[in-house]
Amino acid sequence: MKSYKLILLSTSFGIALLAVSCQKSFLDVPVQGQATTATDPNLAVNLVTGVYNSLYNSEAFGGAGGDVHGISFIAATNIISDDADKGSTATDQPPLADIDNFTTTPTNNFVAALWNGYYSGISRANQALAALATSSIDAKTKNQLIGEVRFIRGYYYFNLVRFFGKVPKVIRVPKDAQDANTDPAFQTRAPVDTIYNVITQDLQFALANLPLKAQAAVGHANKGAAQALLAKTYLYRKNWQQVQALTQDVINSGQYALVPDYTTIWRYVGNNNAESIFETQSGTFNNGDIAVGGYCTWQGPRVGGKGGWTDLGFGFDTPSQDLVNAYEAGDKRKASTIIAVDNSGKHVGTVLYDGFRIPSSDSVQNLFYNYKAYASENKNVEPYLGNRDKKQKNVRLLRYADVLLMNAEAANELGQTAAAVTYLNMIRTRAGLPATKAASQADVRTAIWKERRLELAMEHDRFFDLVRTGRAAQVMQAAGKNFVAGKNELLPIPSLQIQLSSGQLDQNPGY
Repeated sequence: MKSYKLILLSTSFGIALLAVSCQKSFLDVPVQGQATTATDPNLAVNLVTGVYNSLYNSEAFGGAGGDVHGISFIAATNIISDDADKGSTATDQPPLADIDNFTTTPTNNFVAALWNGYYSGISRANQALAALATSSIDAKTKNQLIGEVRFIRGYYYFNLVRFFGKVPKVIRVPKDAQDANTDPAFQTRAPVDTIYNVITQDLQFALANLPLKAQAAVGHANKGAAQALLAKTYLYRKNWQQVQALTQDVINSGQYALVPDYTTIWRYVGNNNAESIFETQSGTFNNGDIAVGGYCTWQGPRVGGKGGWTDLGFGFDTPSQDLVNAYEAGDKRKASTIIAVDNSGKHVGTVLYDGFRIPSSDSVQNLFYNYKAYASENKNVEPYLGNRDKKQKNVRLLRYADVLLMNAEAANELGQTAAAVTYLNMIRTRAGLPATKAASQADVRTAIWKERRLELAMEHDRFFDLVRTGRAAQVMQAAGKNFVAGKNELLPIPSLQIQLSSGQLDQNPGY
Protein backbone atom coordinates (compact mmCIF):
# COMPACT_ATOMS: atom_id res chain seq x y z
CA MET A 1 0.00 0.00 0.00
CA LYS A 2 1.33 3.42 -0.90
CA SER A 3 1.62 6.25 1.61
CA TYR A 4 1.86 9.91 0.73
CA LYS A 5 3.28 13.09 2.14
CA LEU A 6 1.15 16.10 1.25
CA ILE A 7 3.07 19.27 0.52
CA LEU A 8 0.89 22.37 0.79
CA LEU A 9 2.04 25.38 -1.17
CA SER A 10 -0.04 28.53 -0.88
CA THR A 11 0.46 31.04 -3.68
CA SER A 12 -1.54 33.55 -5.64
CA PHE A 13 -2.37 30.68 -8.03
CA GLY A 14 -4.31 28.94 -5.27
CA ILE A 15 -3.41 25.95 -3.18
CA ALA A 16 -1.06 23.48 -4.81
CA LEU A 17 -1.28 20.12 -3.04
CA LEU A 18 1.43 17.74 -4.15
CA ALA A 19 1.11 14.03 -3.39
CA VAL A 20 4.56 12.44 -3.21
CA SER A 21 4.49 8.66 -3.13
CA CYS A 22 6.86 6.52 -1.07
CA GLN A 23 7.10 3.91 -3.83
CA LYS A 24 10.39 4.44 -5.65
CA SER A 25 10.90 4.03 -9.37
CA PHE A 26 11.51 6.27 -12.35
CA LEU A 27 7.79 6.98 -12.28
CA ASP A 28 7.36 7.57 -8.53
CA VAL A 29 9.20 9.72 -6.00
CA PRO A 30 9.42 8.68 -2.33
CA VAL A 31 8.45 10.66 0.75
CA GLN A 32 11.16 13.15 1.60
CA GLY A 33 10.16 14.12 5.12
CA GLN A 34 12.29 17.01 6.32
CA ALA A 35 15.42 15.87 4.53
CA THR A 36 17.69 18.35 2.79
CA THR A 37 20.38 17.89 0.20
CA ALA A 38 22.87 17.99 3.05
CA THR A 39 21.28 15.09 4.96
CA ASP A 40 20.02 13.08 2.00
CA PRO A 41 22.25 13.07 -1.11
CA ASN A 42 19.45 11.42 -3.09
CA LEU A 43 16.92 14.15 -2.38
CA ALA A 44 17.72 16.22 -5.46
CA VAL A 45 17.48 13.17 -7.74
CA ASN A 46 14.17 12.16 -6.16
CA LEU A 47 12.77 15.64 -6.65
CA VAL A 48 13.71 15.44 -10.32
CA THR A 49 11.74 12.20 -10.48
CA GLY A 50 8.84 14.11 -8.97
CA VAL A 51 9.02 16.59 -11.83
CA TYR A 52 8.70 13.76 -14.34
CA ASN A 53 5.73 12.49 -12.33
CA SER A 54 3.90 15.74 -12.93
CA LEU A 55 3.67 14.83 -16.62
CA TYR A 56 0.97 12.32 -15.59
CA ASN A 57 -1.30 14.87 -13.88
CA SER A 58 -4.79 14.39 -15.28
CA GLU A 59 -7.27 15.62 -12.67
CA ALA A 60 -9.96 17.67 -14.39
CA PHE A 61 -12.48 17.95 -11.57
CA GLY A 62 -10.77 19.97 -8.88
CA GLY A 63 -7.92 17.58 -8.05
CA ALA A 64 -4.91 19.23 -6.47
CA GLY A 65 -2.56 18.14 -9.22
CA GLY A 66 -4.67 19.62 -11.99
CA ASP A 67 -4.45 18.41 -15.57
CA VAL A 68 -1.33 18.32 -17.73
CA HIS A 69 -2.05 15.61 -20.31
CA GLY A 70 -5.54 14.37 -19.45
CA ILE A 71 -8.95 15.33 -20.83
CA SER A 72 -8.41 19.07 -20.33
CA PHE A 73 -5.27 18.87 -22.46
CA ILE A 74 -7.08 16.72 -25.01
CA ALA A 75 -9.94 19.23 -25.17
CA ALA A 76 -7.76 22.32 -25.47
CA THR A 77 -5.63 20.82 -28.25
CA ASN A 78 -7.72 18.30 -30.22
CA ILE A 79 -11.41 18.87 -29.49
CA ILE A 80 -10.99 22.61 -29.91
CA SER A 81 -9.66 22.13 -33.45
CA ASP A 82 -11.33 21.25 -36.74
CA ASP A 83 -9.77 17.78 -36.52
CA ALA A 84 -12.14 16.60 -33.80
CA ASP A 85 -15.57 16.92 -32.22
CA LYS A 86 -16.48 16.59 -28.57
CA GLY A 87 -18.09 13.22 -29.20
CA SER A 88 -20.05 11.17 -26.66
CA THR A 89 -23.66 12.29 -26.11
CA ALA A 90 -24.84 15.87 -26.49
CA THR A 91 -25.55 16.20 -22.76
CA ASP A 92 -22.32 14.62 -21.52
CA GLN A 93 -19.84 17.15 -20.11
CA PRO A 94 -21.22 20.46 -21.47
CA PRO A 95 -17.99 22.34 -20.56
CA LEU A 96 -16.19 20.22 -23.17
CA ALA A 97 -18.81 21.25 -25.73
CA ASP A 98 -18.10 24.87 -24.80
CA ILE A 99 -14.43 24.37 -25.62
CA ASP A 100 -15.39 22.66 -28.89
CA ASN A 101 -17.79 25.45 -29.87
CA PHE A 102 -15.78 28.42 -28.53
CA THR A 103 -18.42 29.34 -25.97
CA THR A 104 -15.98 28.80 -23.11
CA THR A 105 -16.26 31.07 -20.07
CA PRO A 106 -13.69 31.84 -17.35
CA THR A 107 -15.49 29.41 -15.01
CA ASN A 108 -14.89 26.36 -17.24
CA ASN A 109 -13.53 23.61 -14.95
CA PHE A 110 -11.43 21.98 -17.66
CA VAL A 111 -9.65 25.26 -18.40
CA ALA A 112 -9.09 25.80 -14.67
CA ALA A 113 -7.61 22.29 -14.41
CA LEU A 114 -5.07 23.13 -17.13
CA TRP A 115 -3.88 26.22 -15.27
CA ASN A 116 -3.61 24.26 -12.01
CA GLY A 117 -1.87 21.32 -13.63
CA TYR A 118 0.81 23.29 -15.39
CA TYR A 119 1.59 25.53 -12.44
CA SER A 120 1.65 22.49 -10.15
CA GLY A 121 4.26 20.99 -12.48
CA ILE A 122 6.22 24.26 -12.57
CA SER A 123 6.13 24.35 -8.77
CA ARG A 124 7.69 20.89 -8.65
CA ALA A 125 10.33 21.98 -11.17
CA ASN A 126 11.21 25.07 -9.13
CA GLN A 127 11.49 23.02 -5.94
CA ALA A 128 13.80 20.54 -7.66
CA LEU A 129 15.96 23.34 -9.06
CA ALA A 130 16.26 24.93 -5.62
CA ALA A 131 17.36 21.61 -4.14
CA LEU A 132 19.85 20.98 -6.93
CA ALA A 133 21.42 24.39 -6.41
CA THR A 134 22.66 23.32 -2.96
CA SER A 135 23.29 19.67 -3.77
CA SER A 136 26.75 18.20 -3.26
CA ILE A 137 26.57 15.90 -6.29
CA ASP A 138 29.23 16.28 -8.96
CA ALA A 139 28.91 19.21 -11.34
CA LYS A 140 28.28 17.20 -14.51
CA THR A 141 25.50 15.15 -12.95
CA LYS A 142 24.03 18.25 -11.33
CA ASN A 143 23.91 20.16 -14.62
CA GLN A 144 22.37 17.19 -16.39
CA LEU A 145 19.62 16.95 -13.77
CA ILE A 146 19.07 20.69 -13.93
CA GLY A 147 18.87 20.37 -17.71
CA GLU A 148 16.17 17.69 -17.45
CA VAL A 149 14.10 19.81 -15.07
CA ARG A 150 14.51 22.96 -17.13
CA PHE A 151 13.47 21.05 -20.25
CA ILE A 152 10.20 20.05 -18.57
CA ARG A 153 9.66 23.53 -17.16
CA GLY A 154 10.29 24.98 -20.63
CA TYR A 155 7.76 22.55 -22.08
CA TYR A 156 5.20 23.56 -19.47
CA TYR A 157 5.63 27.26 -20.21
CA PHE A 158 5.50 26.55 -23.95
CA ASN A 159 2.05 25.05 -23.53
CA LEU A 160 0.91 27.74 -21.08
CA VAL A 161 1.81 30.58 -23.42
CA ARG A 162 0.01 28.83 -26.27
CA PHE A 163 -3.08 28.22 -24.11
CA PHE A 164 -3.30 31.57 -22.33
CA GLY A 165 -0.87 34.07 -23.86
CA LYS A 166 0.47 36.19 -21.02
CA VAL A 167 0.99 34.16 -17.84
CA PRO A 168 2.81 34.71 -14.52
CA LYS A 169 6.54 34.17 -14.67
CA VAL A 170 7.19 31.84 -11.74
CA ILE A 171 10.76 30.60 -11.83
CA ARG A 172 11.58 30.35 -8.12
CA VAL A 173 10.08 28.90 -4.96
CA PRO A 174 8.43 31.62 -2.83
CA LYS A 175 9.94 31.98 0.63
CA ASP A 176 6.54 31.99 2.27
CA ALA A 177 2.93 33.05 1.70
CA GLN A 178 3.80 36.71 2.17
CA ASP A 179 6.51 36.50 -0.47
CA ALA A 180 4.11 34.78 -2.87
CA ASN A 181 1.43 37.38 -2.27
CA THR A 182 3.64 40.47 -2.56
CA ASP A 183 6.14 39.75 -5.36
CA PRO A 184 4.53 41.09 -8.59
CA ALA A 185 5.98 38.12 -10.48
CA PHE A 186 3.54 35.84 -8.68
CA GLN A 187 0.63 38.23 -8.95
CA THR A 188 0.57 39.46 -12.53
CA ARG A 189 0.87 38.11 -16.07
CA ALA A 190 4.20 38.62 -17.77
CA PRO A 191 4.31 39.66 -21.46
CA VAL A 192 4.39 36.87 -24.02
CA ASP A 193 7.92 37.84 -25.07
CA THR A 194 9.10 37.46 -21.47
CA ILE A 195 7.63 33.96 -21.22
CA TYR A 196 9.21 32.95 -24.52
CA ASN A 197 12.54 34.17 -23.14
CA VAL A 198 12.08 31.88 -20.11
CA ILE A 199 11.33 28.96 -22.44
CA THR A 200 14.33 29.73 -24.64
CA GLN A 201 16.73 30.06 -21.70
CA ASP A 202 15.51 26.82 -20.11
CA LEU A 203 15.86 24.89 -23.35
CA GLN A 204 19.25 26.37 -24.22
CA PHE A 205 20.56 25.24 -20.84
CA ALA A 206 19.06 21.81 -21.39
CA LEU A 207 20.58 21.57 -24.87
CA ALA A 208 24.03 22.40 -23.53
CA ASN A 209 23.94 19.90 -20.66
CA LEU A 210 21.93 16.87 -21.78
CA PRO A 211 23.40 13.81 -23.52
CA LEU A 212 22.32 12.47 -26.88
CA LYS A 213 19.44 10.01 -26.94
CA ALA A 214 21.78 7.01 -27.19
CA GLN A 215 23.53 8.03 -23.96
CA ALA A 216 20.39 9.07 -22.04
CA ALA A 217 18.18 6.88 -19.87
CA VAL A 218 14.97 5.81 -21.60
CA GLY A 219 12.22 8.34 -21.04
CA HIS A 220 14.52 11.10 -19.83
CA ALA A 221 14.92 14.39 -21.63
CA ASN A 222 17.96 14.44 -23.92
CA LYS A 223 19.77 16.83 -26.19
CA GLY A 224 17.65 16.04 -29.23
CA ALA A 225 14.46 16.69 -27.27
CA ALA A 226 15.79 20.08 -26.16
CA GLN A 227 16.81 20.96 -29.73
CA ALA A 228 13.45 19.89 -31.15
CA LEU A 229 11.40 21.78 -28.57
CA LEU A 230 13.58 24.87 -28.90
CA ALA A 231 13.11 24.68 -32.68
CA LYS A 232 9.36 24.48 -32.13
CA THR A 233 9.55 27.51 -29.86
CA TYR A 234 11.33 29.47 -32.59
CA LEU A 235 8.74 28.19 -35.08
CA TYR A 236 6.08 30.12 -33.16
CA ARG A 237 8.33 33.19 -33.19
CA LYS A 238 8.96 32.82 -36.94
CA ASN A 239 12.71 32.75 -36.39
CA TRP A 240 13.27 30.58 -39.43
CA GLN A 241 17.07 30.55 -39.29
CA GLN A 242 17.03 29.09 -35.80
CA VAL A 243 14.30 26.58 -36.69
CA GLN A 244 16.32 25.34 -39.62
CA ALA A 245 19.63 25.19 -37.72
CA LEU A 246 18.23 23.33 -34.72
CA THR A 247 16.18 20.83 -36.70
CA GLN A 248 19.15 20.21 -39.00
CA ASP A 249 21.25 19.42 -35.92
CA VAL A 250 18.65 16.84 -34.88
CA ILE A 251 18.60 15.36 -38.37
CA ASN A 252 22.39 15.25 -38.60
CA SER A 253 22.78 13.69 -35.15
CA GLY A 254 21.95 10.23 -36.47
CA GLN A 255 19.86 9.53 -33.38
CA TYR A 256 16.47 9.42 -35.11
CA ALA A 257 14.72 8.00 -38.17
CA LEU A 258 11.23 7.59 -39.54
CA VAL A 259 9.96 4.13 -38.63
CA PRO A 260 8.89 2.22 -41.74
CA ASP A 261 5.40 1.34 -40.48
CA TYR A 262 3.38 4.38 -39.40
CA THR A 263 0.75 2.16 -37.76
CA THR A 264 3.09 0.96 -35.02
CA ILE A 265 4.10 4.40 -33.69
CA TRP A 266 1.32 4.64 -31.06
CA ARG A 267 1.19 0.99 -30.09
CA TYR A 268 3.04 -0.63 -27.22
CA VAL A 269 5.61 -2.06 -29.65
CA GLY A 270 6.32 1.47 -30.81
CA ASN A 271 7.26 2.85 -27.39
CA ASN A 272 10.51 4.84 -27.50
CA ASN A 273 11.23 3.82 -31.08
CA ALA A 274 13.65 5.41 -33.52
CA GLU A 275 11.17 8.20 -34.26
CA SER A 276 10.53 9.06 -30.62
CA ILE A 277 12.08 12.28 -29.37
CA PHE A 278 10.14 12.69 -26.13
CA GLU A 279 7.14 10.83 -24.76
CA THR A 280 5.57 10.21 -21.38
CA GLN A 281 6.47 6.80 -20.01
CA SER A 282 4.11 4.15 -18.70
CA GLY A 283 4.74 0.94 -16.87
CA THR A 284 3.83 -1.42 -14.07
CA PHE A 285 5.27 -1.05 -10.57
CA ASN A 286 4.15 -3.07 -7.52
CA ASN A 287 1.19 -4.33 -9.57
CA GLY A 288 0.07 -0.79 -10.30
CA ASP A 289 -0.17 0.81 -13.73
CA ILE A 290 1.53 4.18 -14.09
CA ALA A 291 0.40 6.37 -16.99
CA VAL A 292 -1.53 9.53 -17.85
CA GLY A 293 -4.83 8.89 -16.11
CA GLY A 294 -7.78 8.37 -18.41
CA TYR A 295 -5.94 9.23 -21.63
CA CYS A 296 -7.28 6.14 -23.38
CA THR A 297 -10.58 5.86 -21.50
CA TRP A 298 -11.77 9.39 -22.23
CA GLN A 299 -11.24 8.74 -25.95
CA GLY A 300 -12.35 5.10 -26.08
CA PRO A 301 -15.25 3.91 -28.30
CA ARG A 302 -18.55 4.19 -26.42
CA VAL A 303 -21.65 2.01 -26.45
CA GLY A 304 -24.80 3.48 -27.93
CA GLY A 305 -28.14 2.53 -29.46
CA LYS A 306 -28.72 -1.19 -29.23
CA GLY A 307 -25.61 -1.75 -27.08
CA GLY A 308 -24.69 -5.40 -26.66
CA TRP A 309 -20.95 -5.02 -26.14
CA THR A 310 -18.45 -3.98 -23.50
CA ASP A 311 -17.30 -0.58 -24.66
CA LEU A 312 -13.85 0.92 -24.18
CA GLY A 313 -14.50 4.36 -22.75
CA PHE A 314 -16.41 7.62 -22.74
CA GLY A 315 -16.34 8.43 -26.46
CA PHE A 316 -14.82 11.93 -26.40
CA ASP A 317 -12.42 13.53 -28.92
CA THR A 318 -13.84 11.91 -32.03
CA PRO A 319 -12.18 12.65 -35.39
CA SER A 320 -14.27 15.03 -37.48
CA GLN A 321 -15.72 14.28 -40.88
CA ASP A 322 -13.60 17.15 -42.18
CA LEU A 323 -10.43 15.36 -41.06
CA VAL A 324 -11.67 12.09 -42.57
CA ASN A 325 -12.24 13.85 -45.90
CA ALA A 326 -8.82 15.56 -45.85
CA TYR A 327 -6.79 12.42 -46.63
CA GLU A 328 -5.74 11.69 -50.19
CA ALA A 329 -6.65 8.34 -51.70
CA GLY A 330 -4.07 5.76 -50.69
CA ASP A 331 -2.82 7.62 -47.61
CA LYS A 332 -1.83 4.86 -45.18
CA ARG A 333 -2.07 7.22 -42.22
CA LYS A 334 -5.85 7.45 -42.37
CA ALA A 335 -6.51 3.91 -41.18
CA SER A 336 -3.84 4.29 -38.49
CA THR A 337 -5.33 7.49 -37.14
CA ILE A 338 -9.08 6.94 -37.32
CA ILE A 339 -11.20 4.04 -36.13
CA ALA A 340 -14.14 4.06 -38.54
CA VAL A 341 -17.28 2.42 -37.16
CA ASP A 342 -19.15 0.24 -39.66
CA ASN A 343 -22.09 2.22 -41.01
CA SER A 344 -22.79 0.06 -44.06
CA GLY A 345 -25.94 -1.53 -42.72
CA LYS A 346 -24.36 -4.96 -43.18
CA HIS A 347 -23.33 -5.25 -39.51
CA VAL A 348 -19.80 -6.39 -40.26
CA GLY A 349 -18.35 -4.30 -37.43
CA THR A 350 -14.78 -3.00 -37.21
CA VAL A 351 -11.93 -5.28 -36.15
CA LEU A 352 -8.93 -3.56 -34.55
CA TYR A 353 -5.29 -4.66 -34.73
CA ASP A 354 -5.58 -6.78 -31.57
CA GLY A 355 -8.69 -8.62 -32.71
CA PHE A 356 -11.18 -6.55 -30.72
CA ARG A 357 -14.42 -6.08 -32.66
CA ILE A 358 -16.39 -2.86 -32.41
CA PRO A 359 -20.01 -3.43 -33.46
CA SER A 360 -21.77 -1.47 -36.17
CA SER A 361 -23.17 2.04 -35.84
CA ASP A 362 -26.50 1.00 -34.31
CA SER A 363 -24.61 -0.10 -31.20
CA VAL A 364 -21.92 2.60 -31.06
CA GLN A 365 -22.26 6.23 -30.00
CA ASN A 366 -20.14 7.90 -32.71
CA LEU A 367 -18.86 7.01 -36.19
CA PHE A 368 -15.16 7.82 -35.66
CA TYR A 369 -12.63 7.38 -32.84
CA ASN A 370 -9.00 8.28 -32.22
CA TYR A 371 -6.92 5.19 -33.06
CA LYS A 372 -3.76 6.84 -31.72
CA ALA A 373 -5.30 6.85 -28.24
CA TYR A 374 -6.24 3.17 -28.34
CA ALA A 375 -4.50 0.67 -26.05
CA SER A 376 -5.33 -2.99 -26.25
CA GLU A 377 -7.01 -4.97 -23.49
CA ASN A 378 -5.87 -8.23 -25.09
CA LYS A 379 -3.14 -9.43 -22.70
CA ASN A 380 -1.61 -11.50 -25.48
CA VAL A 381 -0.97 -8.35 -27.52
CA GLU A 382 -0.15 -5.62 -24.98
CA PRO A 383 0.33 -5.56 -21.20
CA TYR A 384 -2.96 -4.92 -19.38
CA LEU A 385 -3.81 -5.42 -15.71
CA GLY A 386 -7.44 -4.41 -15.97
CA ASN A 387 -7.05 -0.77 -15.00
CA ARG A 388 -8.60 1.24 -17.82
CA ASP A 389 -7.72 4.55 -16.20
CA LYS A 390 -4.00 3.72 -16.27
CA LYS A 391 -3.48 1.80 -19.46
CA GLN A 392 0.14 1.47 -20.50
CA LYS A 393 0.01 4.13 -23.20
CA ASN A 394 2.98 6.42 -23.75
CA VAL A 395 1.80 9.81 -24.97
CA ARG A 396 4.05 10.95 -27.81
CA LEU A 397 4.91 14.63 -27.34
CA LEU A 398 7.77 15.12 -29.84
CA ARG A 399 8.69 12.92 -32.76
CA TYR A 400 11.06 13.00 -35.71
CA ALA A 401 8.42 13.57 -38.39
CA ASP A 402 7.58 16.88 -36.72
CA VAL A 403 11.26 17.85 -36.91
CA LEU A 404 11.39 17.09 -40.65
CA LEU A 405 8.27 19.17 -41.28
CA MET A 406 9.58 22.07 -39.18
CA ASN A 407 12.80 21.98 -41.17
CA ALA A 408 10.83 21.94 -44.43
CA GLU A 409 8.72 24.90 -43.35
CA ALA A 410 11.76 26.91 -42.29
CA ALA A 411 13.63 26.12 -45.51
CA ASN A 412 10.67 27.17 -47.60
CA GLU A 413 10.25 30.45 -45.72
CA LEU A 414 13.96 31.12 -46.28
CA GLY A 415 13.51 30.66 -50.02
CA GLN A 416 15.04 27.17 -50.13
CA THR A 417 11.99 25.54 -51.63
CA ALA A 418 13.79 22.59 -53.22
CA ALA A 419 15.26 21.59 -49.84
CA ALA A 420 11.84 21.92 -48.26
CA VAL A 421 10.31 19.58 -50.82
CA THR A 422 12.93 16.91 -50.06
CA TYR A 423 11.84 16.53 -46.42
CA LEU A 424 8.18 16.96 -47.29
CA ASN A 425 8.42 14.04 -49.70
CA MET A 426 10.11 11.85 -47.10
CA ILE A 427 6.92 12.16 -45.05
CA ARG A 428 4.70 11.54 -48.06
CA THR A 429 6.68 8.50 -49.20
CA ARG A 430 6.18 6.73 -45.89
CA ALA A 431 2.47 7.53 -46.11
CA GLY A 432 2.34 5.71 -49.45
CA LEU A 433 1.81 8.91 -51.43
CA PRO A 434 3.54 10.24 -54.55
CA ALA A 435 5.87 13.22 -54.45
CA THR A 436 4.17 16.57 -54.04
CA LYS A 437 3.34 18.54 -57.17
CA ALA A 438 3.79 21.83 -55.32
CA ALA A 439 6.64 23.91 -56.71
CA SER A 440 6.22 27.58 -55.87
CA GLN A 441 6.95 28.88 -52.39
CA ALA A 442 3.27 29.61 -51.76
CA ASP A 443 2.13 26.19 -52.94
CA VAL A 444 4.83 24.39 -50.95
CA ARG A 445 3.83 26.36 -47.86
CA THR A 446 0.24 25.16 -48.27
CA ALA A 447 1.43 21.60 -48.91
CA ILE A 448 3.54 21.60 -45.74
CA TRP A 449 0.63 22.90 -43.67
CA LYS A 450 -1.59 20.15 -45.04
CA GLU A 451 1.06 17.51 -44.40
CA ARG A 452 1.42 18.70 -40.80
CA ARG A 453 -2.31 18.28 -40.33
CA LEU A 454 -2.39 14.70 -41.60
CA GLU A 455 0.95 13.48 -40.27
CA LEU A 456 0.28 14.86 -36.78
CA ALA A 457 -3.50 14.41 -36.74
CA MET A 458 -4.98 13.95 -33.23
CA GLU A 459 -1.53 14.61 -31.74
CA HIS A 460 -2.39 17.92 -30.05
CA ASP A 461 -0.82 20.35 -32.54
CA ARG A 462 -3.50 21.26 -35.09
CA PHE A 463 -5.17 24.16 -33.28
CA PHE A 464 -1.87 25.79 -32.39
CA ASP A 465 -0.70 25.45 -35.99
CA LEU A 466 -3.82 27.23 -37.20
CA VAL A 467 -3.32 30.07 -34.72
CA ARG A 468 0.38 30.60 -35.42
CA THR A 469 -0.19 30.65 -39.19
CA GLY A 470 -3.12 33.07 -38.96
CA ARG A 471 -5.69 30.63 -40.35
CA ALA A 472 -7.69 29.88 -37.21
CA ALA A 473 -10.66 32.18 -37.81
CA GLN A 474 -11.14 31.16 -41.44
CA VAL A 475 -10.79 27.41 -40.79
CA MET A 476 -12.84 27.32 -37.61
CA GLN A 477 -15.67 29.40 -39.01
CA ALA A 478 -15.75 27.20 -42.11
CA ALA A 479 -16.06 24.22 -39.77
CA GLY A 480 -19.16 25.80 -38.25
CA LYS A 481 -17.56 26.79 -34.95
CA ASN A 482 -18.25 30.04 -33.11
CA PHE A 483 -14.69 31.30 -33.39
CA VAL A 484 -14.20 35.03 -32.85
CA ALA A 485 -10.96 36.49 -34.20
CA GLY A 486 -8.98 38.37 -31.58
CA LYS A 487 -10.56 36.35 -28.77
CA ASN A 488 -10.61 32.61 -29.31
CA GLU A 489 -6.96 32.19 -30.20
CA LEU A 490 -6.52 31.96 -26.42
CA LEU A 491 -8.40 30.41 -23.54
CA PRO A 492 -9.81 32.59 -20.76
CA ILE A 493 -7.85 33.12 -17.56
CA PRO A 494 -9.73 31.08 -14.91
CA SER A 495 -11.92 33.37 -12.85
CA LEU A 496 -10.82 31.77 -9.58
CA GLN A 497 -7.21 32.73 -10.31
CA ILE A 498 -8.22 36.33 -10.88
CA GLN A 499 -10.11 36.31 -7.58
CA LEU A 500 -7.15 34.78 -5.73
CA SER A 501 -4.90 37.50 -7.10
CA SER A 502 -7.33 40.18 -5.87
CA GLY A 503 -7.90 41.21 -9.44
CA GLN A 504 -4.23 41.71 -10.31
CA LEU A 505 -4.37 39.01 -12.99
CA ASP A 506 -6.05 40.56 -16.01
CA GLN A 507 -8.40 38.69 -18.35
CA ASN A 508 -7.79 37.89 -22.02
CA PRO A 509 -9.69 40.04 -24.56
CA GLY A 510 -13.32 39.19 -25.19
CA TYR A 511 -13.92 37.22 -21.99
